Amino acid sequence: MELSVLNIKGEDTGRKVNLSDAIFGLEPNEHAMYLDVKQYLANQRQGTHKSKERNEVAGSTKKIKKQKGTGGARAGSLKSPVFIGGGRVFGPKPRNYSFKLNKKLKEVARLSALSLLAKDNKVALVESFNFEAPKTKEMISLLNNLKTTGKTLVVTPSVNQNVVLSSRNIPKLKVATAADVNTYDLLNTDRLILVEESVNVLENLYSA
Repeated sequence: MELSVLNIKGEDTGRKVNLSDAIFGLEPNEHAMYLDVKQYLANQRQGTHKSKERNEVAGSTKKIKKQKGTGGARAGSLKSPVFIGGGRVFGPKPRNYSFKLNKKLKEVARLSALSLLAKDNKVALVESFNFEAPKTKEMISLLNNLKTTGKTLVVTPSVNQNVVLSSRNIPKLKVATAADVNTYDLLNTDRLILVEESVNVLENLYSA
């Protein structure tokens, strides 16, 4: 698959880059992508939910009425779950939702997401650029020149602080490095903007 390289003004530079079929031309593995996204979302959960059971609720344990002869059900404590203010039965407790996935499976998921974006013609290739200082206005101008709307993911070859700072106040825009981009971000975008050098980083990472 060949893509034309654009400059920051959105103009064709006349150069083309051949994207490797081993990265952008695979048959997407939907189950691998599902598992990777599921793990990503699970790892974001704090798991700090907690409710009090009857042994944790403050209150007297005195028997509130006699066992028999009242015409109602027997009751031993106001902390019983059947009473208002009582403990909760089998309530949530703090837990860790994270789980492990094989490194190979995560790699398949990431390549599947990249291939899916390429298949849907949602990938744009931009020549390397840098901002002299953090300027949100310059990043907005870049996006407008590339005619980008909706959710956008910009992938850079390495951490560029000025680009990151210029992007953080723009809704629906995320910047990630080629080594750190994940399946969730790739699937949660309408347009993938690859900085030219990031293609080499991806090929070196997944050359095997």
